[in-house]
Amino acid sequence: MTRRPTLIGLPYDASSSFLRGAAAAPPLIRAALASPASNDWSESGIDLGAPGVLADAGDLALPATGAARALITAGIAAVLDGGGIPLALGGDHSVAYPILAALGPRHPGLTLVQVDAHPDLYDSFEGDRFSHACPFARIMEERLVARLVQVGIRTLNGHQRAQAARFGVEIVDMRVWAAGVRPALQGPIYLSIDLDGLDPAFAPGVAHREAGGLTAREVIGLIQSLPGPIAGADIVEYNPSQDGCGITAPLCAKLVKEVAARMIETQA
Repeated sequence: MTRRPTLIGLPYDASSSFLRGAAAAPPLIRAALASPASNDWSESGIDLGAPGVLADAGDLALPATGAARALITAGIAAVLDGGGIPLALGGDHSVAYPILAALGPRHPGLTLVQVDAHPDLYDSFEGDRFSHACPFARIMEERLVARLVQVGIRTLNGHQRAQAARFGVEIVDMRVWAAGVRPALQGPIYLSIDLDGLDPAFAPGVAHREAGGLTAREVIGLIQSLPGPIAGADIVEYNPSQDGCGITAPLCAKLVKEVAARMIETQA
């Protein structure tokens, strides 16, 4: 069965540890996708605006409480049951855990590729085990994926180093990325893109700006090189309140198009 990439908005930021605002992102990403400033085509030549190519499940209605997690899991399950490949628009990065609670068990041997400035491996952050600083600890504890590969990391502290060793996380930090190291990947793959994985020059509209990150071209190249199948993806941590120059939403739209195209190209 051919599955369609399916957008699903996750307007949730109650697990953010610094600045709220990412819950407002999904409709603005959709607006950027629809903007006449660009078009619907991927770089590889797929017309994502053609009938039946890219679906949209709309935004989930999510409370600003932990009850949102079960609703996210159910929403992702509904996309999967309907023949879609979920492409989630966050929201803060805590949504990755409930997404993979639905998706991980359906894909044995799943590799999770995380683009991020931060490893998000805290056992608990400020007393919250479900903070956006913790989702990958929860994912690895519950063995929702077989392998976690992190790209773009540049804020690794002692606790998170220990957590990475505990879970066998493969980290391609910015120092080794700059030296030419690239991860060896095989499918199936889930891709999680935190916008702060990119350098703030390319994505200023985030709460946790960290200099020295990936370029937009490097992230697009990573997407285009992913082996398949792509089981799902998220694009998270776009915070419109911090995007004064308005360049981050179009970047999100560009990433959505390239991820959706790669989902189509790599179906088994």
